[in-house]
Amino acid sequence: MNAPGLEAVADLLSDAVTARVTPGAVVHAGTSRGPLWTLAAGHLTYAADAELVTPATVYDLASLTKVLATTALAMRHACTGALPLDTIVADRLPQCSAQPRITVADLLEHAAGLPAHRPFYREVAGRAGYLARIAAEPSAYTPRATHAYTDLGFMLLGLLIEDAGGAPLPVQFDQVVRDALGPAEIAYGMRDGWRARVAPTSVSPWRERMLVGEVHDDNAAALGGAAGHAGLFGTAAAVGAFARWFLALWQGRVIVSAGITTAQARRFAARGTVARSSRALGWDTMQPSSSCGPRLSPRAIGHTGYTGTSLWIDPDRDLYVVLLTNRVHPGSGGDGGADGIKALRVAVHDALADAHATGS
Repeated sequence: MNAPGLEAVADLLSDAVTARVTPGAVVHAGTSRGPLWTLAAGHLTYAADAELVTPATVYDLASLTKVLATTALAMRHACTGALPLDTIVADRLPQCSAQPRITVADLLEHAAGLPAHRPFYREVAGRAGYLARIAAEPSAYTPRATHAYTDLGFMLLGLLIEDAGGAPLPVQFDQVVRDALGPAEIAYGMRDGWRARVAPTSVSPWRERMLVGEVHDDNAAALGGAAGHAGLFGTAAAVGAFARWFLALWQGRVIVSAGITTAQARRFAARGTVARSSRALGWDTMQPSSSCGPRLSPRAIGHTGYTGTSLWIDPDRDLYVVLLTNRVHPGSGGDGGADGIKALRVAVHDALADAHATGS
């Protein structure tokens, strides 16, 4: 990455910290061949004595869980035949038999008719309670007639994946990490040595405390901290390692890895057929209004997380960009609000795409 490109991103991060969009941030970029660079800015909190953010800072990855864990495991189980994409959800979870006959693919494309969010944590906890409540939820629209981004669908996917793999999500995800990435600081929940360098998120009114090393999403907390829609923590370098792995598989540099084939990776990265939807299987795809800005190629895929995280992967530019923040600190949305993080995401990706195109 050329010096002007680095300087532009450093200035963007510094300005965002000053404007209290986020206390701190880490940006990490690279290609399928390796990392290009990592830049850290700001502090873990706004306190005068807060520790500096470093490349080793651990963040709550929020909805990046949907693609890093749930979608990756869905790919693996689709390849082995343990959970084909055309599986009818009610055939595996009979509690859902009163709902339309939605499939695993429908859930992955956010097109199964489920609403975006429900505060189930106020009334239930654990697998049985959540399954009963989601199964009883009336459809918000006719499945596949349109789409609506939904946590509930990925909660169901998490349950289906646990059954298909015969193990809890953290156990299955750890195996994918070992097979695909090797040593990498990414997992459900906290690991030894992480807590001192984790970025706090915000106060949970339900839990009545500032969340430091606890999953920000209350529904994920009520499910034990590990769910299909949230629960992962990790460093920018670890998310970057996942991006390199997926890029190499997607581009065909590696044909099979972690039980997942190039053909399956390409299938999951392709935009679906739901009307007016930019969704692929798990992933979102490039639009001019996307959080990655307008300069990535049309085949780019990505995802964001509510806590202020994002990952975009561009196979044509051979570029990935990880942006991790705790923009929700200290309140539910941070002082910069949704507009602040949206503008930061677009500006960072624009600067990196331009710098990469002019010679990294």
